[in-house]
Amino acid sequence: MSYRLAIFDFDGTLADSFPFFVSVFNRIADEHGFRRVDGDEAQQLRHHDTRTIMRHLGMPAWKLPLASRSFIGLMRENAARIPLFEGIHEVLHTLSREGVRLAIVSSNSEQNVRLVLGPALGDLFQHYECGMSVFGKAARIRKVVKQAAVPAAHALYVGDQAMDAEAARKVGVAFGAVSWGYAPIEVLRRVGPEREFGTPAELLRIVRP
Repeated sequence: MSYRLAIFDFDGTLADSFPFFVSVFNRIADEHGFRRVDGDEAQQLRHHDTRTIMRHLGMPAWKLPLASRSFIGLMRENAARIPLFEGIHEVLHTLSREGVRLAIVSSNSEQNVRLVLGPALGDLFQHYECGMSVFGKAARIRKVVKQAAVPAAHALYVGDQAMDAEAARKVGVAFGAVSWGYAPIEVLRRVGPEREFGTPAELLRIVRP
């Protein structure tokens, strides 16, 4: 089926922010008192879910909002360094022209999302729900579906982590897994995504199954 509402995660789905995340990770770790990682370890951790990664780093749940706030602040200062994945610009314009409603649900801030997207792309999105905990996306997805007045069965949440699938399923929305994000596609296949996208260009299958 095609979908009338496409809800996107941001980091690792639209924006290629993982290299920047790795570059500032140890600075944030030192600031908030959890384990540093080297480049190889960062790559290995991509194969684990967020809760497992937090345990590995010695990061209690109460520190996650503080660390997220630090990352968001650093990203705001360096937004010009964060590119969109190749082809995302064209895909978003095409989906919008085809009548798909576009939304973003991201734990990053709306300011950062808009800075990286730029005004032309930013204006294509009719709904922004940003700045929540990475574990709080379900309620925001539900809110977007309600605001868009689209049945949940006709909405798709596109993301790059298993927790994105978990959030979508909680509210009866299908999950579309991308192969270019923070988590490798073999990890995302374990959660049984309704759609799988191998390249950004394949996102056009949202409206052209």
